[in-house]
Amino acid sequence: MAHSVRRDAPELPDFSLLKRLARDQLIYLLEQLPGKKDLFIEADLMSPLDRIANVTTLKEHEVDKLYKVEHKSIVSTSDQLCFLIRPRIQTVKWICDVVNADKAVGKFRRYKVIFCPQKFYACETLLEEQGIIGDVTTDEWSFYLLPLDDDIISLELPEFFRDNFLEGDQRWVRTAGSALHLLHSLYGPFSKVYGIGRCSKMAYESWREQVKEGEQRVRQADIGNVFLIDRDVDLVTPLCSQVVYEGLVDDIFRIKCGCVEFGPDVTSSDKSMKVMLNSQDKVFNEIRNEHFSQVFGFLSQKARNLQTAYDKRSGMDIKQMKTFVSEELKGLKKEHRLLSLHIGASESMMKKKTKQDFQEMLKTEHSLLEGFEIRECISFIEEHINRQASMVESMRLLCLLSLTENGLLPKDYRSLKAQYLQSYGVDHLLTFSNLKQLGLLVEQQPGETLTVMESRVGKLVNDKTAGKLTDAFSSLAKKSNFRALSRRLNLVPKSDEEYDLRVPRDMAYIFSGAYIPLSCKLIEQVLERDGWTGLEEVTRMINGHEFAVTGSNGSDPRGRSDAQRIILVMFLGGCTYSEISALRFLGKEKGYKFVVVTTAITNSARVLESMLDNHA
Repeated sequence: MAHSVRRDAPELPDFSLLKRLARDQLIYLLEQLPGKKDLFIEADLMSPLDRIANVTTLKEHEVDKLYKVEHKSIVSTSDQLCFLIRPRIQTVKWICDVVNADKAVGKFRRYKVIFCPQKFYACETLLEEQGIIGDVTTDEWSFYLLPLDDDIISLELPEFFRDNFLEGDQRWVRTAGSALHLLHSLYGPFSKVYGIGRCSKMAYESWREQVKEGEQRVRQADIGNVFLIDRDVDLVTPLCSQVVYEGLVDDIFRIKCGCVEFGPDVTSSDKSMKVMLNSQDKVFNEIRNEHFSQVFGFLSQKARNLQTAYDKRSGMDIKQMKTFVSEELKGLKKEHRLLSLHIGASESMMKKKTKQDFQEMLKTEHSLLEGFEIRECISFIEEHINRQASMVESMRLLCLLSLTENGLLPKDYRSLKAQYLQSYGVDHLLTFSNLKQLGLLVEQQPGETLTVMESRVGKLVNDKTAGKLTDAFSSLAKKSNFRALSRRLNLVPKSDEEYDLRVPRDMAYIFSGAYIPLSCKLIEQVLERDGWTGLEEVTRMINGHEFAVTGSNGSDPRGRSDAQRIILVMFLGGCTYSEISALRFLGKEKGYKFVVVTTAITNSARVLESMLDNHA
């Protein structure tokens, strides 16, 4: 509970070192091509690059013009071209076309290709096949980790989720292992590593290999424990509507690389504005983890406090006024500007989210999570599809229904799929195939009999909120892992008493008290038990690959006590802002500090858009 918060949480390490290392290495690579050069940057590297080295820094190191990689013929007249790209076949093919086009007209230039964060064998093979391996120099910019905030670090690899979990392409696993190795060498040695999921196990093994290859040195650890978790261990959480402030901003405005663009409706002017959202923004820092219903009260109180601070000027003499202007006014003005932005954003979100449709949707979500009134939920989803409301939202509800019921009854599956294809187009047949392959939207197989019915029928008959008995039986048509996990770990708090969002009592507050995210609950349980002992049934239902390793390190145990309470959680496949808020809450409760490392920040729309087959 809020009043029992432990105040002795340890200080976080300084992750700005990661930025400095990345910037220094990039400068070194650029200087290896002396003289003026034009730099071509892949679109999804532009925002991360901007956080590391701005245009002025690049110009200082003789970068003349900057271009975005657009896969068409280039207009650069420079004699030296530098390409900063992700290791993608399509982009390498385009570079080959650029070089061969120059050769065809007898134009001589120097070319350098910098792969970020690493080059793959397939890319070099293509350069060889196209006959230009001797004309270009290749290099790697080992820019694995971008600190987005004091406790959030991103690999900025949104494609990791689709590549690994859908395509079975494991090329990024070594990248995750290298990122872990970098953190270990700067902030380790780690004394305990826990993990769950096949990808986590492989990333851990890749990291251990790199540790064996490198030299060991004993140093004072800044981070004691590490927890690796695959995104497919918990697919329900990223599909839930986010209702904490930061998550809601991400769902509606899309936070990109820690930065959000607020439109004219928020800025109360005729132009958009880009805002960096991190702990430096004092207003945002105080509301980011709050449930949205609490935000307006806080912002209005803040506005009153600000007005009081401004009003102090009235009774001042000249000396006091001079001190006020030089010391306080600038800070007050900045706070005032940020406050008006967040009030504008809140109003804009309020208009969208207080509509009846959104309230109905939340009610449906909560019913799905609790396993009640499933027929009514299906009717709501059908209506949503038939009204041709948001395509992605309809898909999200279908996936939530399937995940929480552990598959749809064959007649429901066929009916809902047919309605979806009629509403949104038959080209989504491929999307359904992808969702099925990943286990997000599946049909229950015939022959799956009612399980554990005897023990549950009595409860269902007596439960007023269970709805029709037929629904109760249909939800029992197979053993539902989500339901069983939910009961075993108490993920859905009992709804008999009112949940006070002003004083949250557990991590469920991030979903209005309806559901504790499975990913965060697993982390809490493993830290409490110091391993997976007692959670065997849970790991069996999740499909295992769990591990817990205690490393030996020679640093002083007294110095380690603070490090032991800093836990690095690595999400492979993305994590949501809601999960980060839940871990911050858990940290306050237990006296831990969590550092979240993720392949990318995700949400329901990003997860589902990566399943669409116009993606590639």
